[in-house]
Amino acid sequence: MQADYLPSDPVVSNGESVKPTSTTENHHSLFGGALDPYSWFKPERLHPRVESLVYWRNPKVSGAVLGVGLALLLSLTYCSLISVIAYVSLAVLVGCGGFRLYRAVLAAVNKTGEGHPFRDLLDKDIAVSSDRAASLAQQIVPHINASVSELRRLFLVEDILDSFKFGVMVWALTYVGAIFNGLTLVILAFVSAFTLPRLYENNKQQIDKNLELARAKFAEINAKVQAFNPLSGAAAKKLAGSTAGSEDKKEN
Repeated sequence: MQADYLPSDPVVSNGESVKPTSTTENHHSLFGGALDPYSWFKPERLHPRVESLVYWRNPKVSGAVLGVGLALLLSLTYCSLISVIAYVSLAVLVGCGGFRLYRAVLAAVNKTGEGHPFRDLLDKDIAVSSDRAASLAQQIVPHINASVSELRRLFLVEDILDSFKFGVMVWALTYVGAIFNGLTLVILAFVSAFTLPRLYENNKQQIDKNLELARAKFAEINAKVQAFNPLSGAAAKKLAGSTAGSEDKKEN
């Protein structure tokens, strides 16, 4: 039987899983699934619009979003954020103004009396309701709380092995930071969001097989390292027993 490498729900440090209450709720949740890295490889857990984009259900729309987003991110590598916002705003304003003027001239020549070409967009309600804001907060807050709790556990060295692995990861990030800046990582993440999910979908069986082998090897190595941890397993119980015995002797 083929093992599924990707877990169904993310698990935080206290053993509780953070997941949507139902499939329907998750489909209407724009951030609930997107905040979970594993959800990007499970289309049913993503919002339909996000799933349609990253899995290229409509290649024209996905290509346009990828192209525009990549162009904006690359422009930030050469211009400041203020300049990019100013130029993009100016381009949108000139485009909308030119189209508005064109339709007005066309209506005057044809004497059709057409209204504002953007009337549908102007009349559309774009206000964020209090219920929507509360729903977004409920989706984001559990992930924030889980992240803060996990960071507290790692920095305060609740478990020596986990904190050691976290320290190694942070040390490795210093080398990543020396090679890439934050914007480069954002560009790589943006491109990966449009490529890796579809790549995984097309080669799911082979990738799952290789990842399961890697996961089993990592679990084996982790078990060996855990056995040498002086505060794990029998060593921790022995230390706790000796501490309790010392306290009993002091009381006597």
